[in-house]
Amino acid sequence: MEIESEALASLAGSLDQSFDDAVTALMSIKGRIIVSGLGKSGHIARKIVATLASTGSPAQHVHPSEASHGDLGMITRQDAVIMFSNSGENNELSDLIIHTRRAQIPLIGVSSKPESTLIKQSDIGLILPEAPEACLMGMAPTTSSTMMLALGDALAVALMERRGFSADDYKVLHPGGQLGKSLIRVSEIMHVDDKMPLVNGDGPLPDLLNILIEKRFGIAGIIDEAGGLLGVFTDGDLGRNLDRQMFDKSIFDIMTRDPRTIREGALVAEAVALMEQSKISCLFVIPDSEVGKSNPKPVGVVHVLDCMKAGFI
Repeated sequence: MEIESEALASLAGSLDQSFDDAVTALMSIKGRIIVSGLGKSGHIARKIVATLASTGSPAQHVHPSEASHGDLGMITRQDAVIMFSNSGENNELSDLIIHTRRAQIPLIGVSSKPESTLIKQSDIGLILPEAPEACLMGMAPTTSSTMMLALGDALAVALMERRGFSADDYKVLHPGGQLGKSLIRVSEIMHVDDKMPLVNGDGPLPDLLNILIEKRFGIAGIIDEAGGLLGVFTDGDLGRNLDRQMFDKSIFDIMTRDPRTIREGALVAEAVALMEQSKISCLFVIPDSEVGKSNPKPVGVVHVLDCMKAGFI
């Protein structure tokens, strides 16, 4: 691990204009990023393809041997090729290299040998720094494949930044599993419009009690004439205020002012954390543009049960 860690530090320090040129070249294509390699480099290539594709850069793996038997047809003039080879001299790579030269397809070569055929034939060469393999015999690809993996990840992340790839984009490409679920926003599960338990603060007290019973959220939002949220009244507040003098009071007298709210663009996980921290079970949702403003206009309401149904609890 120390050997590979030192190699990664050396790789990070060796990145130069060629890396930026590679990112620029990959950004400029209209097709896909074709990634190839042989042996351990091929396994790294497949992983980089998956990372590129899941982060907004359409990519495909082409095996160099299969390329010589028809799979060259998968590579078009709209594409670019990234080829991994520690030695840069594998015979199996030759047909793929020739195809990119003949069709004028951008070729980015990754190798530890700057004088290798791969690097000399590439439009852009990314050179891995000299570093010993972690293998006891110094032969099995270990350090070199780790550097290839890190370099491929760096290209993918740099492309994400150039594309302005957002969390919303990521969610679209990861709709299943924990990753997709973790990016669900409050706006996707909140209750809106006439489902919100809202009552005008100038209204009679029975209106407030009816909203609590009818909407069944255990909370009512108290709004002004403009629809701004002034406060809330909960089942707990009802229990604390339930006496003969209660009906002599106005809604303003018994409501809780400055209630907790959540912005509609927040992740559901944030809403869950806020409810747990505040020991409450419901939050009114406000527009992102009204965060920090007094009397924001609620656009929805989210209950802890909604978060539970979404799988966050």
